Formats: sequence, structure tokens, C-alpha cells
Amino acid sequence: MHLLPTIIVMSAMAAPAAGMAGDITVSIEGLRSDRGSVRVAVCPEDSFTKPSCPYTASVPATSAQVTVDDVPDGIYAVQAYHDENSDQKLNRRGLRPFEGLAFSNDAPMRFGPPRFPDAAVRVRGDGRITLNMRYYQ
Repeated sequence: MHLLPTIIVMSAMAAPAAGMAGDITVSIEGLRSDRGSVRVAVCPEDSFTKPSCPYTASVPATSAQVTVDDVPDGIYAVQAYHDENSDQKLNRRGLRPFEGLAFSNDAPMRFGPPRFPDAAVRVRGDGRITLNMRYYQ
């Protein structure tokens, strides 16, 4: 039996009714600079690592804490990148990303992005998660 980590847990008395949405605060550790912005996406499997991810937010990298609003209960992968030059895209040199990347569960990148099951977490109500930014160049 494969158990998913639950990143968002509320007390039983304060738990929302099924299908409710909450805000997720994502803290980013390991930023190599405070230049640019940090962009975060909370994605269901069908939009993981795609620009169509429905729940996104960004802040200046000086903050390193991003809140993604109104995410319904469910199973998602949380991903972030450090947009150091503020061009709103993940820059690469060849196939390797130049700007930092982070995934829930610290899911590893092996010859491409992690698999959704490696990054999947259960989201329930308001809560917090910490991601570790990784730089590959």
C-alpha cells in the first residue's frame, strides 16, 4: 500500500467540508540569490510540469515564501522555479536548467522532470510545505 504524504492537515473540528479549497503557503529553501522571483505551481497529474497548471503564484525572491490561493482538496505535485532574470520562463543551457527547480517530496530529476507519483502529496485545507531549491548549473 502506497501512502501519500499529507502536506495540509487541519484539526478535525476545523476541517472544511469535502471539496473545499484552501490556501497553501510554500516556503522555499536554498535560493542562491535574492534576484528575480520565485514561481510556484500546485498541479494535478494532468498538468504537472506543464504551463497549464491551474494553481500558481509568484513573489520576489527576497521573500522566498509564496501563497497559492484556493486549491481544492486533492492530490497534487508542488513545483517551483527561481526565475532569476524575471523573464517568466525557466531558462536552460542545453537540456539542463540554469535556474533553480524544486519539487514536493524533494522528488529527484533524472534525465528530465520527476514522475508525478514521486512528487505527489495530498492537500487538505489551508497549510504549509517547504521545498528545497536545486541548481543544476
